[in-house]
Amino acid sequence: MKRLWILNDLFVAPEARRAGVGRALLERARQFAEETHAKGLTLQTAIDNYTAQAVYETMGWQRETEFYAYDLYL
Repeated sequence: MKRLWILNDLFVAPEARRAGVGRALLERARQFAEETHAKGLTLQTAIDNYTAQAVYETMGWQRETEFYAYDLYL
C-alpha cells in the first residue's frame, strides 16, 4: 500500500490569482508526494470551475471517469 494525498480546500485568494500561486501550490504538493513516495495526489473541484480544471489538466492531472461521488448531508 502507498499513500495517496488528498488536497482539500485548495484555494487561492482572489488578489493572488493569475500570478502562478495555484500552480506553485500544486507543484509543491507534487514534490511532497514524490518525497514521501506516495502513489499520487487527488482533489475535487466544482463542475463549473473551468479555470481550475484548465490549470489541473495542463499540469498533467487527469479527470476521474470511472466513478461518481455521492454525499449524504444531515
